[in-house]
Amino acid sequence: MKPKPAATITHIHREPSEDEARQKPLEFRLIWRLFRYTAPYARKRNWLIVLVVLRAIQLPVLVWAIGAVIDGPVARHDFAGTLRGAAAFLAFAAFTQFCFHFRQRLALEIGESVIQDLRRDIFARLLRMPMSFYNRTKLGRMISRFTSDAEAVRAGVQDVFFITTVQAGQMAVAAILMVWYDWVLFLVVLAMGPVLAALNRHFRRVLSTASRQVQESWSRVTATLAESVNGIRVTQGFVRQDINAGLFSDLILDHSRYNYGVARATGIFLPMLDLNGQIFTSALLIIGGYRALTPDIHMPIGSLIQFFFLANVFFSSIRPIGEMYNQALVAMAGCERVFRLLDTRPDWEDSPEARNLPPIRGRVEFREVVFSYGQDRPALRGVSFIAEPGQTLALVGHTGSGKSSIVNLITKFYLPDEGTVLLDDHDIRTVTADSLHRNMGLVNQQNFLFTGSIMDNIRFGRPEAGDEEVIAAVRALDFLDIIGALPAGFATQVGERGASLSLGQRQLVCFARAMLANPRILILDEATSSVDALTESRIQQSLARLLRGRTSFVVAHRLSTIRHADQVLVLESGKIVERGTHDGLLAGEGVYARLYREFIGGGEPSGD
Repeated sequence: MKPKPAATITHIHREPSEDEARQKPLEFRLIWRLFRYTAPYARKRNWLIVLVVLRAIQLPVLVWAIGAVIDGPVARHDFAGTLRGAAAFLAFAAFTQFCFHFRQRLALEIGESVIQDLRRDIFARLLRMPMSFYNRTKLGRMISRFTSDAEAVRAGVQDVFFITTVQAGQMAVAAILMVWYDWVLFLVVLAMGPVLAALNRHFRRVLSTASRQVQESWSRVTATLAESVNGIRVTQGFVRQDINAGLFSDLILDHSRYNYGVARATGIFLPMLDLNGQIFTSALLIIGGYRALTPDIHMPIGSLIQFFFLANVFFSSIRPIGEMYNQALVAMAGCERVFRLLDTRPDWEDSPEARNLPPIRGRVEFREVVFSYGQDRPALRGVSFIAEPGQTLALVGHTGSGKSSIVNLITKFYLPDEGTVLLDDHDIRTVTADSLHRNMGLVNQQNFLFTGSIMDNIRFGRPEAGDEEVIAAVRALDFLDIIGALPAGFATQVGERGASLSLGQRQLVCFARAMLANPRILILDEATSSVDALTESRIQQSLARLLRGRTSFVVAHRLSTIRHADQVLVLESGKIVERGTHDGLLAGEGVYARLYREFIGGGEPSGD
């Protein structure tokens, strides 16, 4: 078997479990990485930092100014001086509010800008992930990254960092002024340090775990909600409404339980911070009063008043910092999960040496290909075949035989474990996936349509195509009258996932999309399984024109689409057990002949 070329880069990753996510410690590198998202807005960010510093200085200075007026003009019974002091205080207070307005405004703008960029990066990452990622990742978890996790990160950017900086700065300025007035009394304030450190250390562990549990439980709720909406037909068809509602109720209760845990921990943490501040204020009152009343010390009453004003600023900042710390844990939990997604490397990706595919003829070759989806049993085992340019190959077999796996390898949605897939003698590992896909057209059984008009959905195959080209593609497939019969023709809105169209109409739009793309290689994966016999008979001739001159792979159970194939590959358990033409395989009385009789017995017309 041919080994993989050295140019291929393969990564195999496993998403961390929920327990691992809850136990992951807070890391400064995540905070710094998030802060780097403000780099494109450096000018606005720098002005915000200036305003934050000013805001941190202003409140202690305002409080100091009140004390200075009381200790000065008021104590001297100077009414004119008191008026001047009050006027200066009002002017400075107005400047403080001016700074506060722009501090808030810039913080909100930067928070919104960072979240825009972060969500853009998340979406770009998801668009580049291979199919294996979506097979193992719940839709709700991906949605959570855009919603609850992103909003938690927004709060961390626009609130936690700047508010904490302001409050910490106020404490620092107040501390400097308190030391200047009376360093002995300030030692009483410093005595709070060990107490606060002990409280923070304990509640950091409690709140960190609780915050992660809240985020993870919410992710489970959104995942279940998305799954339930997508599977509503099955739920109602099997009368599972009450059972599913009960299961969802359990998830909601579980999420509420974690929220209660956060509320209980916060309800203890914040009052304890307030209580400690009040206890130390009482201690300051006793010690300060002693120092003011003792003749040998005789601390001025005005200085004592100013010290208490400053101590109030110092202690009042503790609660907001505690609240921001709690919010920071929530933001960090969301940040961890967002960056974990952004750091998830694909199971495979184009190597740096990969080149764009040149114009191709459409020859496809499999050489001893072995492939599995990470399970013990391979999906393909030693598969080899050649499709010459312009040929149509039909892939036949029961469910799980390997038909879709061959399609997944041709389209490079997956890479083979062993062996080689060649396109015009180019190993697909050595060409870029984008250039490969530009040469391919794919029509799936699911016939997925995007929200928008029929014109938009057909143009999805070639965005630069004009309206006349779209209409010509539909005319070539001979169902222009079907589109014309719709209420708004090509402007008809298909609804989410094409809900406003019938199954057959959705299938025809997908055929027109592939026709417009004009690919060299066309893949029809159970493409006519949803089309009724009358509609199918109308498009057979047009479909033949679509296939003509293109290398085509047809996966189908309805034999009317494969009777005229140049080659039929019959698969069982990941191996090609028979190959040949339709007539030749029927004459051989083998596996294909048995499958054919089963189809005929199921009502498929023979056409002979």
